[in-house]
Amino acid sequence: MKNFVKASIKDWKSLADKELKKSNSNKGIKWKSADGIVYKSLYTEEDLAGLSHLDSLPGFAPFLRGPKATMYTGKPWTIRQYAGFSTAEESNKFYKNCLKSGQKGLSIAFDLPTHRGYDSDHPRVIGDVGKAGVAIDSVEDMKVLFNEIPLDQMSVSMTMNGAVLPILAAYIVAAEEQGVDKKYLSGTIQNDILKEFLVRNTYIYPPNESLKIVSDIISYTTEYMPKFNSISISGYHMQEAGATEVQELAFTIADGIEYVKAAKDKGLKVDDFAPRLSFFFGIGMNFFMEIAKLRAARFLWAEKIKELFNPKDIRSLMLRTHCQTSGVSLTEKDAYNNIIRTTIEAMAAVMGGTQSLHTNSFDEAVALPTESSSRIARNTQLILQHETNICNIIDPLAGSYFIENLTNSVIVNAGHLIDKILNMGGMTKAIEKGFPNQLIEKSALIKQAEVDSSKKVIVGVNKYLNNNEKDFEILKIDNSLVIKNQLEVLNRIKKNRDKEKLATAINNLKDGAIKNNKNLLELTIEAMRARATVGEVSLALEEAYGRFEGKPLISKNIYSSNFDEKNKLNDLKDNIKNFKKIKKRSPKILVCKLGQDGHDRGAKVVASSFADLGFEAELTNLFLTPEELLLKAKSSKADVIGISSHAGGHLTLVPQFMDLLKKENENFVVVCGGVIPKEDYNLLKQKGVSQVFGPGTNLLDAIYNILNLIKYGKKSNI
Repeated sequence: MKNFVKASIKDWKSLADKELKKSNSNKGIKWKSADGIVYKSLYTEEDLAGLSHLDSLPGFAPFLRGPKATMYTGKPWTIRQYAGFSTAEESNKFYKNCLKSGQKGLSIAFDLPTHRGYDSDHPRVIGDVGKAGVAIDSVEDMKVLFNEIPLDQMSVSMTMNGAVLPILAAYIVAAEEQGVDKKYLSGTIQNDILKEFLVRNTYIYPPNESLKIVSDIISYTTEYMPKFNSISISGYHMQEAGATEVQELAFTIADGIEYVKAAKDKGLKVDDFAPRLSFFFGIGMNFFMEIAKLRAARFLWAEKIKELFNPKDIRSLMLRTHCQTSGVSLTEKDAYNNIIRTTIEAMAAVMGGTQSLHTNSFDEAVALPTESSSRIARNTQLILQHETNICNIIDPLAGSYFIENLTNSVIVNAGHLIDKILNMGGMTKAIEKGFPNQLIEKSALIKQAEVDSSKKVIVGVNKYLNNNEKDFEILKIDNSLVIKNQLEVLNRIKKNRDKEKLATAINNLKDGAIKNNKNLLELTIEAMRARATVGEVSLALEEAYGRFEGKPLISKNIYSSNFDEKNKLNDLKDNIKNFKKIKKRSPKILVCKLGQDGHDRGAKVVASSFADLGFEAELTNLFLTPEELLLKAKSSKADVIGISSHAGGHLTLVPQFMDLLKKENENFVVVCGGVIPKEDYNLLKQKGVSQVFGPGTNLLDAIYNILNLIKYGKKSNI
């Protein structure tokens, strides 16, 4: 064998510098991420020096290498699909087909009115019923949802936070009437209300009252439902709203600590409920970071729970997690690329040691998945489980110089952020101060600027464009048929129920909320047995607690400072300055959302980027009706109204608004943007919408477009 000269790191750096200069690469030997983590081009054994977690083993605290000793070699991760389609009947059919095709658990997606505690007949929610999930108004809907699905054998995950009491109660009562005692029910209720105040916004009641509901559910399930997870502490929606992976991890752990404190304040012992807590993380395209994030999450949870609560049961330190591949990484343009993205993200989740997984397909960038695309999503996981040998090795990247060093960096950086939140008094106090919200919004704007200026390449969107794209079939929901079905069921329930028994149950619930002297889940179960509706339970609690309303904020000087192509930026700024010089004022945009869709990342990014470049931008409160938006538009004297849509309500709510404008003879320029399929553009334009901006729109191009619409198109107040 030949003898080779041993090279040093110094020798490598010298050689690498020469090669980088030859290739004109803009990537150096070191660079820093948005989280402040320093990355290197080369990792060696030296990068493992001093790392305390390297002697970790799967199944042993701090569980960095996995919560189970055998991990997937004993049992693969659970394949889940998060889904709900219009009515309980349609969803039930879909679930049964999924179970036949290899899916092992159900993850229920509810529509927005259900999330926000409204029945399907409420006048505020007509445009949202059945659009982004299944409409559930009562126990009767829940019974249909699980028809011929044995609830003592099937793990059920329910993404529900705002109307968590009536939904969980309806599930328990439906199981009872199926002959299944609640002690046999297994699954998870999300019940993570702090995240709603942070990013997703499907809250109903104020934070402190909402935390009481969380702790009551933990208390009840701890006593009566030993196989059921009382909370799924969720970071997924934070990453979808723009959070970095370190922010997502830190804020999720901080939320979990807050819930443990709330349960302890209720008189529960940490070991009585902590082993049944679960987590939920998003998995994006930062492959190695996502793997490190899941490993670090288990370490940090074990460390913080031990430090703050000193449990005696080792299971209280164990972080178990569900993961879902990213929705925001999916693109409308060249959409079949999304199958590749999802596969990469799924591999990261598995390499990181998730316990269950939902995979997307390709069409979710514009609509709910079709049956065909759902099959692709399921098969992505089946192929990983059966064709790759991934399940044969526990923590296969352990010992990698890079992965272990990165895991430690995530532990350190996320740990510092958690400590900062704890020093503020915990996550509730931090949210009240707006601290995590501001960090997430800043991160979202930076990401948007990097994509718009092509600093960050998105294949098929800002580079390597496909000029021969073909349309694909998307799932369409007939909202009117869903409403008709729901109204028939609601009317039948209200006609046949015992009104006196119902009134007593609702009064007891309201009284229990006001006096804070009884478990609210227990009282809600009695109300649902009496055939109270989701809306009636929510209204009773609203009368006791009030309905919370968030305050919209606009961030400045972030988008422009992170936009690389300064010539384009300056040209647009000059155009806006010229408008201001001629008109003696800035152009103004009113950015809003209609209906019960609380996903406001897009609206905030749009309003903030417009304001950053010289527009006067106003961001409305969430959850407006078309009538409320008209009043706001009149008072704002905006040149253009920008309506952001994420959950399918645009086909109902935007036409209603346009009809109101026509009736009132108002002449605003109206544009729409967000998750809107191309096939819907013509319908919106026929109603008078001037322009539609789909997923992946370059914001700089959109601002140019809208400025020209104000100058040369229909205009008002100019």
